[in-house]
Amino acid sequence: MARVAVVAGRDPLADAFVRQLRSAPGVEFCERLPHEADRLEPSMFERFDTLVYSALPPGGATMAPDVTAARALSERLVSAPLRHAIIVSSAAVYGPNHQNAGRLEETAFIADGRSDIADGWRAVERLTKQIGERSGAGPTRRAVLRPAAVLDGSDYFSRLFTGRVAVTYPGHDPTLQLLAMDDLAGAVAMVVSRNAEGIYNVAPAGGIPLKQALKLAGVTRLPLARIPQNAARGVLSRTGLAAPADQLKYLQYSWTVSGEKLRTLHGFEPSCSSAEAILGLQGTNGSGPAPPDYDEFGMDPGYIRRYCGHLFHFLHDHYWRVEIDGLEHVPAQGRGVMVGVHRGFMPFDGVMALYALVRYRDRIPRFLIHPSLTKFPFLGDFMAKLGGVMACQENGDYLLQRDELLGVFPEGIRGAFTMYKRAYTLGKFGRDEFVRFALRNRAPLLPFVTVGSAEIYPILGRIDWRWFKRYTEWPFFPITPAPFPLPTKWHTRFLAPMHIEREYGPEAADNARLVHQISLECRQRMQAAIDDMLLRRRSKFYGSIFEETKDPAGGTGARPS
Repeated sequence: MARVAVVAGRDPLADAFVRQLRSAPGVEFCERLPHEADRLEPSMFERFDTLVYSALPPGGATMAPDVTAARALSERLVSAPLRHAIIVSSAAVYGPNHQNAGRLEETAFIADGRSDIADGWRAVERLTKQIGERSGAGPTRRAVLRPAAVLDGSDYFSRLFTGRVAVTYPGHDPTLQLLAMDDLAGAVAMVVSRNAEGIYNVAPAGGIPLKQALKLAGVTRLPLARIPQNAARGVLSRTGLAAPADQLKYLQYSWTVSGEKLRTLHGFEPSCSSAEAILGLQGTNGSGPAPPDYDEFGMDPGYIRRYCGHLFHFLHDHYWRVEIDGLEHVPAQGRGVMVGVHRGFMPFDGVMALYALVRYRDRIPRFLIHPSLTKFPFLGDFMAKLGGVMACQENGDYLLQRDELLGVFPEGIRGAFTMYKRAYTLGKFGRDEFVRFALRNRAPLLPFVTVGSAEIYPILGRIDWRWFKRYTEWPFFPITPAPFPLPTKWHTRFLAPMHIEREYGPEAADNARLVHQISLECRQRMQAAIDDMLLRRRSKFYGSIFEETKDPAGGTGARPS
């Protein structure tokens, strides 16, 4: 039976921890000790064998830990006879960054210097490793919990959602995960009861975009330009009149995490969604209509269908007059890896493929995107709401395991910047990761190609401009005569699926030679389709190259009216 001491500076958190621990199985008793390090002595822990510690300072609307207090406490408790230490850290340790993959796992790399807040939590986790290491009573088992933003009533996010006005950055609408205080206390009690060790994220499944969260809370959003706002906050934060600019970065980029490890190993998941945590903070939980669900990457199905009803419809049917062939090859349900060709350096071809699939197959593909698309205001939020996810193995596998359509452009970002004279010659398919996605997750390859998108912004030259490349993360500065996307005629063909999942098992993903052979075959099929379509094309701005059918979803070809 665990004898638990709680050391936490914030009264609401400490009270919630004590309340849950006193009723948790495997806990003999639980008491709160002073959070000031100079009032703690190792002898005070002779009655306890378990420590629960939170480094959040008392009061104050800050996400940053008190590193000085954590250092002092760790030094005082280096010889405390503890069997188990639970450190309540924060998911803010991952830091806000446009390159965050989203739904970060505990093994995600944490780089120093991302933000002062992230570095502070990293320091707390490092410093508390020494607790109990010289006690002579055997090694202390250590668990670190990294909760999403906890709404404890006094923290930064609690004040954000209970104030009258929230100052944010324009063009940024990151997906947030918000954790009810009782859910964090429940996670602490579970870790103590199970004598668990290791690092665990604590976060609800899914999330909620910042704008929707503020709307749900009834708070007016006031977007102010980043540079003058940061300058003002640099001054006001010293007087306590405003949160520091470093803290506001957590309202600029998504930093969502995965709570899968805690659920899988110990069966724990928060009972409240992010939206319900906001309602609970305001004391209105259970009243009114249920908030919509959003995933950890920020996809908004309602947003997609609204845009498909006007802007995307206009672009697809009237501006680019996209002609479709072979859409019946895309399965109406189940997983698949869509392998496409990206030209024109702006992501319009992916958006048009999304529109066709939503309209005719009632499916939303999830395209892997380059970090450069999430760096800039408005564009990053736009891509996230359309279902885009950062390109990485973990995200691709996760989406396929949920039986979604995963969209990949295997030429990478350089394919989008192909010179116009070679626009319809496929380049190298990178590391062939799209084949490994399909093999690992037993999914078919679904190739598709488009002719016409390369002409909307024909790239006639390029400048190797170092500053521009560093700022935009683009391979070079493109030179194009088009001041806006030209109204060319598009032709998109979905090729017959490659059912490699029927021929090979998941272990084939480790066979580099086989993977490359499959990649070459896919590339050859796509190139042959492009060549055939170019031979049929008579004009870049009008005309059909496919046989007309009545329905794009049910025949071999179509021309929108």
